[in-house]
This record gives sequence, C-alpha cells and structure tokens, in this order.
Amino acid sequence: MRPLNVLFLLAFVSSAGDPLVDIAPERLAAYIQVDTTNPPGNEIRGVEFLGAILKQAGIPFEMAESAPGRGNLWARLQGNGKPGLVLLHHIDVVPADASYWSVDPYAGVTKDGYVYGRGALDMKALGIMQLQAFLALHAAGNQLSRDVLYIATADEEAGGFFGAGWLLENRPEIAKGVGYVLNEGGGGRQLGTDTVFFVEVTQKVPVWLRLTARGRPGHGSVPLPQTAITRILRAGQRLADTGFDARVIEPVANLFRGVARFQRPELKSAFEEIGAHITDAAFMQTLQITAPGYHALLRNTCSPTTLRGSKKINVVPPEAVLELDCRLVPDQDVDEFIAEVTTIVNDRDVSIERIMSFTPASSSMDTPLYRLIEAKTDEWFPGSTAIPGVSTGFTDSHFFRDLGIQSYGFSPTVLAENEGVGVHGNDERISLETLKKGTAFMIDLVQSFATD
Repeated sequence: MRPLNVLFLLAFVSSAGDPLVDIAPERLAAYIQVDTTNPPGNEIRGVEFLGAILKQAGIPFEMAESAPGRGNLWARLQGNGKPGLVLLHHIDVVPADASYWSVDPYAGVTKDGYVYGRGALDMKALGIMQLQAFLALHAAGNQLSRDVLYIATADEEAGGFFGAGWLLENRPEIAKGVGYVLNEGGGGRQLGTDTVFFVEVTQKVPVWLRLTARGRPGHGSVPLPQTAITRILRAGQRLADTGFDARVIEPVANLFRGVARFQRPELKSAFEEIGAHITDAAFMQTLQITAPGYHALLRNTCSPTTLRGSKKINVVPPEAVLELDCRLVPDQDVDEFIAEVTTIVNDRDVSIERIMSFTPASSSMDTPLYRLIEAKTDEWFPGSTAIPGVSTGFTDSHFFRDLGIQSYGFSPTVLAENEGVGVHGNDERISLETLKKGTAFMIDLVQSFATD
C-alpha cells in the first residue's frame, strides 16, 4: 500500500478511545478531505484512508486497482453460514464548483451543526455509518450467524465499471455466500409531520445514447440547406417533443400507494390507483410540474445533456453530437427502445450509439432483511412508515441483483424536505444529529441481522 498522508492518520488517531457514534462526524469530515472527484477518481486515496482505520482496528482487508489510481477495498468478518451481508458504498464523488459554495467543498467544514462537503450525502456519510457498524461488530466479538463484508468501490458516479462491476468480474470470490447488500438509494424523508423511509428495491434502467449527425462542412458565411448542426438540432427537438407512453409496473404501483396518504387531497386518490390515471393528460402534466420525480417513474425518459458542434464560430462542422441520458421503466427491452428512438429521429444521416446500459433487476420485499428494516425503522422512529422505493437514478446495486443477491438502497437517516438538494448540488451537507443517530441506527441494524 502507498504511504498514507499524515493528516489522514491524525484524523482518526486523535479520535481513538471515543465512542464510535461520537466520532462519526470527525471521521466523515476527514473522509471528505480525501479528494476522490470522478473524473479522474483517484479512489486509491479513499482506500488508503479507510484501510488505515481498519488496520488500526486489527481488521484484515484487501484492495485492488482496476486501473492506476482506481482503488477498491473489501474486508470480511466471518460468520456461521447464513447468507452473507455486504455493506457497500462508493468512494468517488462528483465534481464541485467551489465558486457556488459557501465553504470549500473539500475541506470537510463543520459549522452551524452540519458537516459540509462533496460526498456528505452522496455517499461518504453512509460509508462512514457502515464503517462504524462494521467496526462495532468486530469490537463486540460476538459469534456471527453470517459473514459481513465492508466494500468500498470506485467509479459509481460514471457507471461502476472500474468499481463494483470490475470487482465482481475479477474477484468473484467476494460474492461467494453473499445473500444481501445494503447500499445507497433509499432513506428517510420528513414529509410534513410524517416520517417516511423509502427502501429502494429496483431502479429505472439507464441507457446513455450518443447521436452523431453528419453533413457537408463549410464556411459560416455561406449557409447550407442541411448541415450536421441543423440535423442534430432537429433530432433533439423531435425527441424533446416526444412523450413516451406511460405505464405502471408493480413496484411503482406499490410506491404510489404507499405515499398516497401524504399527498395533497387532489392527488391522493390518483396515487392510490395510479394505473387508472396515467392516461389522463391533465393529471400527468400536473404531476410532472408538481412532482417530477414521481412522474419520471411512470414512463421512459430522455434528457439531452451534452451538445457538441464546431470548435470555431465561423466553421460549419462535418459532425455534431448530442448525448442523451435515457432512463427506462425496468420492463422495457433496451433494443426495442433504441429502435423507437431511431424511428423518432427519422434521419439516416444521424447515427445512434449506445454508450451504456444495464439490465433490469428487482429485489424481493419478502426477506428477513427487508422485514428487519421495517421493524427497526419503527423502533428508531416510532410512527414512521417504510415503503418499497423505486429510484429514477442508478446505483451499484444492479451488479449484485444480476447475481441474484437481494440488494436494498437504505440509509438510516431522515432528511428534512430541503436537505437533499445538496446531492450533486451546492453546499452538500448532513447534520451532526442526523449523522450520529444514523450511525447508532446502522450499528443496531447490522448487529441484529448478523447475530440472528
């Protein structure tokens, strides 16, 4: 292993002897200071940070680089043969523009009762909660009924191909005997006076597409009737004007029924029977305006995200590129969807390339871990409701679901309605109170499941 930065050592050595819950904020602040922005990633820095903590606790671990600097780490506590549990988090974070933050996004600043920094919510905080639970399990020395693994991976923010995907392909022994995964993708929300926990059981399928238009190049002073630019703009507009057919799959129907009672009166009855309302154009328009996250679960979507043309203002380029972030309802066949996009574009001079796509997969709600999550959320937050969730985004859980491993997106924290805006945004932060209670909750959950 590479030499560890002295500052990283101080970050946890100074906390030695403090209760695991109380030092979670300090540990998170130190983890945020480890810059693992993807691109380029440099997740090996996070591996070194986490590895040093595990080493100090006397826990053996392994690490591997999928490419130079793209580090992954895993450690295992042995149990007595029940299907194992993976505590999974990704080390990488998305870029942050410091000019839009009130603090340095990589300084791990604590102020006004919050820890600020890129990764505070997505997802270094959950990684620290899982780490503290793993350390607590080791320190207790109890006989475990199942293996428990702590896994920290690279590259989730770019698809996971240098992280969880690479790890399961190149170190398949890691998944041996594993039956369950706890990962990001769910958690608690404060909806008015109600506390609701979403336990993510499936997610929309990402399909990233690159449209490339080709045409005759020339000088900007001599407009041509058709160019690569006009073709790509027309293709993009056709897709933007297309509303893909709405439909409801069972996990989405379960989610809508679960949150129906928390909606405004005019939406409550529709949420209870969402399948009967998806053909109501007025309702769907209202839903998209007032609750776009719910609306996105009911149909395939495509968002234009990048557009490239000429590098010089007076040059008509031979090519223009539009990239689309499409998210499909999990029962959608990807090839059929791309064929539909091709029909919509309707231009032989615009090629369509699949950049990335995953397979659809879901996890069962009829498992001991799901039932334990339901019970524990009620213990820690009396009167709260646990609902199976469906994510519009993707996580590394799909790699494990493809192997038949039951994977749940769950964070043992409750965020106020405005606290989640920092995810991939500005001033990302988590409150000290939320982090500490979440750490204690995670320790209890893991201990209960690992010793049942």
